[in-house]
Amino acid sequence: MITAFAAAKAYATAQQSAAAAPSVAGAASPGAPGFGELLKSVMSDAVKTSRHAESEMTAQMQGKANLVDVVTAVSSAETSLETVMAIRDQVINAYQEIMRMPI
Repeated sequence: MITAFAAAKAYATAQQSAAAAPSVAGAASPGAPGFGELLKSVMSDAVKTSRHAESEMTAQMQGKANLVDVVTAVSSAETSLETVMAIRDQVINAYQEIMRMPI
């Protein structure tokens, strides 16, 4: 379930991505990232946050990290995973809508 914090973080991420995107629809500048590059960036960020959470959990088990840091890292990883799943769902829905269009 997506919380208000997760939605706010996803919105902030989308705003940062939109700032890098061209302002006029269809007019892509040569330096602007494409859709594939944007997805790759989101996926690499999700993997990075989950690896950080795993390292925090390992450090906690060894007695080298605070429990608050572990909970924060796991929460961040969960939020990024939920964001990736929401994007995936929207892409699948868009594909299904396109496939339903009459030719």
